[in-house]
Amino acid sequence: MKILLVCAGGMSTSLVMKKIRAAFGEDEADWSVNADSVENLEQIIDDYDVVLLGPQIGYKKNQLLEIAKEKNKPLDVINSMDYGMGNGINILKQIKKMINK
Repeated sequence: MKILLVCAGGMSTSLVMKKIRAAFGEDEADWSVNADSVENLEQIIDDYDVVLLGPQIGYKKNQLLEIAKEKNKPLDVINSMDYGMGNGINILKQIKKMINK
């Protein structure tokens, strides 16, 4: 499972990415997570299975959902509290819900 975190280009998403990696268990041994800027989404979305937006660009969700739907990729905004607290476990739970729909 390849997870993409999309942000406006700030450092906070890289910190969240590290927290998600730390939350990976044995079931997620072959999972990976990377972060990139929202400007690059269209060029790189094919390389990922799931897309999560940082809350600071959550206002772009509807626009970005169009791109994700074209590619049949689940996309959602990370819960603000989990993002701010760096709660990798809860974010991982959100990812699992997205892929099990």
